Amino acid sequence: MCREPDIPAWAPLLYQLQLLDFREKLDPLTLPVADRIRIGNQKRERGNFHFQREEYSMAARAYSMALDVLTTRSRDGGNGGVKTEEEEVRDYRVKCLNNLATVQIKLEQYQEALSSSREVLTLERNNVKSLFRAGKLLSDMGEYKEAMEVLKRALKLEPTTKAIHAELSKLVRRQSGGKDTQGWISKPAAMLGDNIIPFLIPSKKKPSGISWKFILGGLVVALGSLVTSLILTARN
Repeated sequence: MCREPDIPAWAPLLYQLQLLDFREKLDPLTLPVADRIRIGNQKRERGNFHFQREEYSMAARAYSMALDVLTTRSRDGGNGGVKTEEEEVRDYRVKCLNNLATVQIKLEQYQEALSSSREVLTLERNNVKSLFRAGKLLSDMGEYKEAMEVLKRALKLEPTTKAIHAELSKLVRRQSGGKDTQGWISKPAAMLGDNIIPFLIPSKKKPSGISWKFILGGLVVALGSLVTSLILTARN
């Protein structure tokens, strides 16, 4: 008791490990679809955990692992799931791909983020989040024509979303060589055709300064008050 330790502080230690057993990685295509959904969702939630901690590389890895598992294909190439399972797998794949695209943008992997967004659209053609993200990425890459088509699709699905209007305005400004469009407002999506020029119309600004009608009204009131004061003084 109370004896000094045999190993002094800060002494280097050498450990010897012996491998007793190991298991090969499970092939997700050999698992039942229900198990793939469970495992894939666990990995997706792990990715969300890393994303909240701003550990984007680890989040991307977790989402990619989830996507490897979330499939209804079997080892023989057939479809191993029932209809409800297929829909559930698709929904989780869409969530994972959207999250992965967000992480890839954080990591400045823009081409990969565009590929992830496009894969979402193969599963869910009218996914507005992916349409908007793909349109923005295409615009930033200088692919203005395709960006316009994608963003217009997003706008028709959600015509009141301000972010889509703002990105379209930015795209029009880029196409016009940087011409300022801040003083413009957007028309309703129903009025959009193949030509984007009608997308913007000049805003009607009220003229600055004091109205002449306001000044004239003030003079009339002041004059009336003066006349009333003179009459009351004369009576007294």
